[in-house]
Amino acid sequence: MKKISLFFLLLSALVAPLAAKTVLRVGYFPNVTHAQGVIGKTLTSQQKGWFEERLGPDIEIQWYAYNAGPSAMEAIFAGSIDLTYVGPNPSLNAYIRSKGEEIRVIAGAARGGAALLVRPGSGIEKPADFKGKKLATPQLGNTQDVAARVWLQKQGFKITQMGGEVSVLPTANPDQLSLFQQGKIDAVWTVEPWVSRIEREAGGKVYLEQKDAVTTILVSSVKLLKNQPELVKKFAKAHRELTDWVNAHPAEAQALVQRGLSDDVKREIKLELVVAAWQRLTFTSEITLDSIASLVADARQLGFIRGEVELTRFINIPQ
Repeated sequence: MKKISLFFLLLSALVAPLAAKTVLRVGYFPNVTHAQGVIGKTLTSQQKGWFEERLGPDIEIQWYAYNAGPSAMEAIFAGSIDLTYVGPNPSLNAYIRSKGEEIRVIAGAARGGAALLVRPGSGIEKPADFKGKKLATPQLGNTQDVAARVWLQKQGFKITQMGGEVSVLPTANPDQLSLFQQGKIDAVWTVEPWVSRIEREAGGKVYLEQKDAVTTILVSSVKLLKNQPELVKKFAKAHRELTDWVNAHPAEAQALVQRGLSDDVKREIKLELVVAAWQRLTFTSEITLDSIASLVADARQLGFIRGEVELTRFINIPQ
């Protein structure tokens, strides 16, 4: 009996440290606009984790890739992930849907890197030429989808979720490229590296560029903030440090993003493509309510937001 008891005692001692590990599940998109997430995932896979080094040995980070924001927000709602890099519009929609009970913005990540491109031969030269055309966006309700619909409305077009005078077609980024090449869509509103890929691989012409728009932010579930505020604080700090490193070491950062994107899409992404995309982006961890005020107005114009919305809790920067 004593030998058996000693065996289980030793076994418990070995298992306990493993059981004590906290798993942090983080979402990102395989886009250059999510460089911090792509780099974090790449270094985790190489066992040189940027975030792991700063969060400590008791934290295990698991990375999950999404095509666009609405999918990542659904994952937050379902409790499938704890934090995610995401566009501002889906996070706003999620905050409003949950009456402020599910998510908080804990940092900025990137500005710019989004653009509207038109296909050669589409006949689009001026805004009026978009009538009757097909324009693809990454996903219904994502940041580029909202931007496209608002811009079209400002040009005088009647736009509905399922139709209108211009067909806005939510289409996954990889599919946008092939449909553009085949001439099945006339224009695309998307983000890097897809902007540069459509330029280079399909002859797309940039018609309009969002140079200073908030493209990517970092959000946390309220549950994680309440249960482990120190962990969120450490992650946000590590994110800010990574953003500073990205700006100080662009060549190294670009190489890591190129490697990470290639792994995600299962094909070699050329480094020169990442370098070209980089020129359209500004990486910053700063974020304020003022910087997204226009996005709130746009979402309200499209009917995504109804009535008055209290946004004072939307941004919660860990101190």
